[in-house]
Amino acid sequence: MTVWWKSRRPERRPGTGRPRSPWQSLAVLSVAVLFAGCTAVTARFDRFTEGVGYYWQTIAGHLAILQRAERIDSLLAQADLDPRMRQRLEHAREIRRFAVAELGLPDNGSYTRFADLHRPFVTWGVVAAPELSLRLTQWCFPVAGCVTYRGYYSLEAAERYAAKLDAEGLDVQINGVPAYSTLGWLDDPLLSTFINYPDAEVARLVFHELSHQVVYAPGDSMFNESFASTVEQLGVERWLGKHGTPDQRLSYRQQRLRREKFLELLGRHRDVLAAVYAARTSDAEKREGKRRVFEALKEEYRQMRDGPWAGFTGYDRWFTRPLGNAHLGSVATYTTWVPVFRQLFAESGEDFGRFYVKVGELAALNQIERHAFLLRRSDKLIGDDLLDSAAGAEPIASPLDARAPAVDRETALTLAAARKRAVQDLTARDQVLHLKERDAEASADRSQMTAREPSTGATIRAYQ
Repeated sequence: MTVWWKSRRPERRPGTGRPRSPWQSLAVLSVAVLFAGCTAVTARFDRFTEGVGYYWQTIAGHLAILQRAERIDSLLAQADLDPRMRQRLEHAREIRRFAVAELGLPDNGSYTRFADLHRPFVTWGVVAAPELSLRLTQWCFPVAGCVTYRGYYSLEAAERYAAKLDAEGLDVQINGVPAYSTLGWLDDPLLSTFINYPDAEVARLVFHELSHQVVYAPGDSMFNESFASTVEQLGVERWLGKHGTPDQRLSYRQQRLRREKFLELLGRHRDVLAAVYAARTSDAEKREGKRRVFEALKEEYRQMRDGPWAGFTGYDRWFTRPLGNAHLGSVATYTTWVPVFRQLFAESGEDFGRFYVKVGELAALNQIERHAFLLRRSDKLIGDDLLDSAAGAEPIASPLDARAPAVDRETALTLAAARKRAVQDLTARDQVLHLKERDAEASADRSQMTAREPSTGATIRAYQ
């Protein structure tokens, strides 16, 4: 089932209405755990007892956060509030208002309260993949569909589950998560886990999590996270343009350039690793190829860090644990469709309201049609140069030269042919993939934004 909503509760101005009691929140959360957020609310019923235990830690963990949360306005009214905390909360409140006024994000109680958790992360997410595949393991809900992560409120619990997966032969990664979304079912608070980040980073996280309340397609993590990553990027760019200082804008540009370079580095090695796994070789040869790819990745990162980056160590933590398929697969979840979404934003006249309508209609398609649209658009953005080069007479060398296995001509042709067939097979669907253009005047007025009820059983909430 596909769901698209701006918020599951009517919007209200922060500060109005009575807050839920913890027990009311617990009742709502018991329903909300059926839906997957950014990491915290996922489960898999491997065994009934494990399912119950996982539900309980999810409910108890989030309830503990809600009990700690205090209204930001009340905190700011305290004369003895720490001056730095006062500044951070005031900035966060400005960012929240900007999200509503400039980005069209939900105007509800989310991020109008603050909770001090006294720990570095709110949850820890477990991501896994087979030893010789980049396809991430999924955990499924009957309502939310399947997601590619499993969240725990305790690092020890995450490590126990990760050890179990590791014993089953999977590559496993544990990520500290500073923020997550309950998709508008509850009022997510600001957290001590990210309140002291630089302003642009706080804005990025708030914009990202709020975007999940606008459009969310259960069972399609890459779609959801790529969309939220796009909103965060566009939102921060607009926020810095209006409210950032010259130093903040410079710092963000430098950070973004480094991030793009790092993602490009990971993407290149991921492509080579995919070719290694697709090759008609033995598992032993694939394991050796895998080792060489990751060694090449670490070496190229060291050269980049110590050379052009002049010793910047911000990504060193990425290499503190043994690298595996889960590392590269999880990065792809958040970045794969971002270029397509940015193109849709440009086609929407850089208007967030129109953009959300387009993305919402895309979410309302069934997953095959949705992915066909994304693949078609991605193919237009990337071009056919990879296909053309793969069909050439000469073997295709790895971009990692001698440090990683070359992609031989047979493997390259196999991958290229499979990709071309996929594009050709989906061409006939194009008529159902084109998103309807809204009347310009109606789209400009968010109060008029609605969307069709699709045949896929989607629940679509009109903008009120």
